[in-house]
Amino acid sequence: MKLELRGITKRFGTLVANDSINLTVEAGEIHALLGENGAGKSTLMNVLYGLYTADEGQILLDDKPQDFDGPGDAMAAGIGMVHQHFMLIPVFTVAENVALGNEPTGLLGSMDMAAARNKVLEISERFGFNVDPDALIEDLPVGIQQRVEIIKALSREARVLVLDEPTAVLTPQETDELMEIMRQLAKSGTSIVFITHKLREVKAVADKITVIRLGKVVGTASPDASTNELASMMVGREVELTVQKELSELGPALVEVKNISVLDDRLHRAVDDVSFDVFGGEILAIAGVQGNGQTELAEALVGVRSVIKGAGSIAVKGKDVTSASVRKVLEAGVAFIPEDRKKDGLVPEFTISENFMLNQSFTSRFTKGLNINFPLRKEIATDLVDRFDVRTPSIDTPAGKLSGGNQQKVVVARELARDVEVLIASQPTRGVDVGSIEFIHEQIVSERDRGKAVILISTELDEVLALADRIAVMYRGKIVGIVGPETPRETLGKMMAGVSA
Repeated sequence: MKLELRGITKRFGTLVANDSINLTVEAGEIHALLGENGAGKSTLMNVLYGLYTADEGQILLDDKPQDFDGPGDAMAAGIGMVHQHFMLIPVFTVAENVALGNEPTGLLGSMDMAAARNKVLEISERFGFNVDPDALIEDLPVGIQQRVEIIKALSREARVLVLDEPTAVLTPQETDELMEIMRQLAKSGTSIVFITHKLREVKAVADKITVIRLGKVVGTASPDASTNELASMMVGREVELTVQKELSELGPALVEVKNISVLDDRLHRAVDDVSFDVFGGEILAIAGVQGNGQTELAEALVGVRSVIKGAGSIAVKGKDVTSASVRKVLEAGVAFIPEDRKKDGLVPEFTISENFMLNQSFTSRFTKGLNINFPLRKEIATDLVDRFDVRTPSIDTPAGKLSGGNQQKVVVARELARDVEVLIASQPTRGVDVGSIEFIHEQIVSERDRGKAVILISTELDEVLALADRIAVMYRGKIVGIVGPETPRETLGKMMAGVSA
C-alpha cells in the first residue's frame, strides 16, 4: 500500500510540532524517518495513526484521501503501529494479547481462542517469528514481545506498519533479527515507516531516508549517504562523530564495589552480588539492555538507594560510603549525572543559575554568612553557561524552558564544575541532539584524562564502545563479565542476553 502525507501541520498552542510535512512511502518500501528526539517524528506518526488530528494537510492511502477519527479508523484502513513502549498486558498470553480489541467470536458470540491461536501461528510461520501463542507475555524476552506487537498489527491486516524507535530495548542480535523481519515484511508488500535516531541502523535497512529537524523535512537521502552527512542534516551543521581518546595512565582504584545487592521498588533483587573497581584515568562502562539493574546500581552508588544490609560495600578513595547519605557521597568527591534529568537532575521551575547551586547551596561557594551570595552566583552561572555552551537567552531563564540538550548541559556543567574524583554518568546523552552528544562525550573523556574515575552507564552500545576503557555487562542484576572495548559487538550482544564472556 502506498502512503502519502501532504502538508501535515500539527500545532500545540504556539508550538508547531509538524510544519507542512510531505512524505511518500511506496508499497514494499522501508522508509526511515530520521531525526533527533523532539524533531516531530512521533507526532507525525501519531497523526497518521489517528491519535492526533492534523491542523492542516491530508493523508492518502493508494491515492485515496483518508479521515481518521481515532486509531480504530487507522487500523481499519490498514495502518498498524508498534510503539516504543509496548502496549501488551503481561499476564495475558500471546494469543490473548493479539486478539484483544479484535476478538474472533464463535458460537453464541463466545470468544474463539482456537482461531486466535491459529492466527498467531499462521503469521508466525509465514514470517519465521517463532512465537508460542500460549506463552505469557511476562515470561518472554523483550525481542519476542516486540514480535508479538508486530503480529498484533499484521493480524489486523496492516499494510502500512509504523515502527517507533523499535531497537531502543533490544540487544544487537535482536536488532539484527528485527531488521531481517522488516526486510521480509517489505518483500511481502508491507510498507514500513522506521522511526529512529540511530544512523547505523538506518544505513543497514532503509530503502529511503527522510530527515526531520525542528518539525520540518530538511531533506531526503539514500542509505549510501555517509553517517556524517546524515548527522549534519539532523543537526544543521558539521558534527564530529568519532570520539577522540588517547591512552591514559591509570591511577589507584578510586571506587571499590564489593558484592553489593540492591532491591528495586517492588522489593525484587535488582542488583545481585555485584563487584568491580574503577581506577583513576579510566572509563568503566556498565552496558546492558534497559531494566537489568543499571538504574538501581547507579542509585546505590550515589546513596539514593540503600544496599541490602550486610550485602557488600562501596568505597570512594578508600572511604566507606555504603550507608552514607547522598550529601556525604557527593562530599566524598562524587559527581552524578542522573538518567532522568527532569525528574532527578533539575528543578524545571528554577532558573539556570538556581539549578547550578542545587547540590552546593550550603557551601561557601554560593553563600555569604547565612545568605546567598547573589553577585558570586551570577558570576559562576555566567561562566558555566559560557564554558559548557548552554544555549539560553539568560541565566535567569527557567531550566524547563531549555531544549533537552541544553538542560543536560546544565546538569553536566553543575556536576563537573565541582572538584571531584569520581563521575557517575547514567544515560548522559539520552534524548539529546547529536551536537550535544559530541560535546558531552568530550567532557566525559576530559574528566578521564584528568585522572578521574568515570562510571558510564549506558544502553547505547555505540556510546559504550566509543568511550569505554573497560566494559562490564549487566544481565538480570549480575555482571556477566568485564571485557575490553575491542570485544566484537556480537560477543557483547550475547553477554547482554546473559551468555558469560
